[in-house]
Amino acid sequence: MIIIPNNELPKQMMADFFAKHWGTPKMVISSGIFRCNELDGYAAVDESGEIIGCITYVIDRKDCEIISLDSIIEKKGFGTALLQQVEETAKHAHCHRIKLITTNDNVHAMAFYQKRGYQFAALFPNAVEKARQIKPEIPVKAENGILIRDEILFSKIIAENE
Repeated sequence: MIIIPNNELPKQMMADFFAKHWGTPKMVISSGIFRCNELDGYAAVDESGEIIGCITYVIDRKDCEIISLDSIIEKKGFGTALLQQVEETAKHAHCHRIKLITTNDNVHAMAFYQKRGYQFAALFPNAVEKARQIKPEIPVKAENGILIRDEILFSKIIAENE
């Protein structure tokens, strides 16, 4: 596996990746509407050049917001490596905080981020209902049976001396 900036991959390859794994490159969350295939980020690619993981982010002043993180093969460290790459990028950009939003059904993501030092920062009840008005293909229920309705903000402070 190697990690490369998203913009080094063909644009259509990125668009196809998001269409396959999210249904569309469009991400609708409380902080805005994003086209993930047009955002800064990194991709983990295997020896054949296939994307096996991807992370996208935006930097706004002293905040870095992770918009998406996908690891096609879990428990191999790809997601962690991508997250660490964005954390390094945020440090070099002199960000003070990294934040991200996930939904209430995504218990796997909640555990993943907490194990890496992220904390619950805010809860946005019924935020997904608002997102569905813009992106109606968001499912009502997750594969684990949990209704998808709330957004949870996680954040991690970047220490100045790191």
